[in-house]
Amino acid sequence: MTAIGEKTVSNKSESTAEVVGVSPKRGIERRGQIITGLCVTLVVVLVVTLIFMVCSRGLATFTKDGIPLGSFFGGTTWNPHQNGADGVPLVGALPMIVGSFSVTLLSCLIALPFALGASIFVVEIAPGFGSKIFRPLTEVLVGIPSVVFGLVGLGIIVPWMRGLVGGTGYGILSASIVLAFMILPTITSLSTDALAAVPNSYRDGSYGLGCTRWQTIVGVVLPSALPGILTAIIMGMSRAFGEALAVQMVIGNAAQMPQGLFTPASTLTSVLTMGMGNEAMGTLPNDVLWALAMVLLIMSLVFILIVHLIGRKGAAKND
Repeated sequence: MTAIGEKTVSNKSESTAEVVGVSPKRGIERRGQIITGLCVTLVVVLVVTLIFMVCSRGLATFTKDGIPLGSFFGGTTWNPHQNGADGVPLVGALPMIVGSFSVTLLSCLIALPFALGASIFVVEIAPGFGSKIFRPLTEVLVGIPSVVFGLVGLGIIVPWMRGLVGGTGYGILSASIVLAFMILPTITSLSTDALAAVPNSYRDGSYGLGCTRWQTIVGVVLPSALPGILTAIIMGMSRAFGEALAVQMVIGNAAQMPQGLFTPASTLTSVLTMGMGNEAMGTLPNDVLWALAMVLLIMSLVFILIVHLIGRKGAAKND
């Protein structure tokens, strides 16, 4: 009886210990869920608030100030403090929109061949060099502030362009070259990850069929990594489209329709950085600057949407 009683007491003690041990774990888990949920809620609130603030102030240009959409997106003269012959303020944003897209596309065209070639080299030809030397150097380039790139462009690229083609040296091409150096690490790093993610079985199968290494790279590796490479390009374009300081230092900041690659121009970001601090809140010049910011925000959201669509198509293709 004594043994049985001791066994019963022992079982009760173990069950009590289990209950005591489980309860704190559930409490900790609950607290963790609450904390992470609050963090997610905070991020969502910040994003929604940012989008609402920019869009509400940007739309005031058309709702409160009565600027026609055609005059804003199709006009070619930017002078918010002056009215045109029809009495509508001269707030044509087309020169800045064209300048932003021109600089973005041209910089990607300049950076893409170098980024893709470097990625192929460090993944397919010299992986040891890529992991020990190339990736650390790429990370260093990513961490360089944009003002440094702007100073390099101002001190080297602008004088070089001035001596090469004449004029002031400022313009879309100078800004595109500076931006190409800025987005080169981003495109290179993401393209390298995309190439490295291709399974080695694809390469082994190609070699087993008698293909050379170059045939394997062109016919097997690059098509398989295409969604990741496209994502890298879109991310580079997104950074180039939103860059302000470096572009402002070398593009010339002339709010006029671009006459060529070698004449001063402007972008959405350069006009914003120069004008936002000089206009009173609630005035028409300030409202149209918020409208430019809204265009930038919408384009950033479009770039993000394109990245997600490419990722989904890539995942579906792999499945």
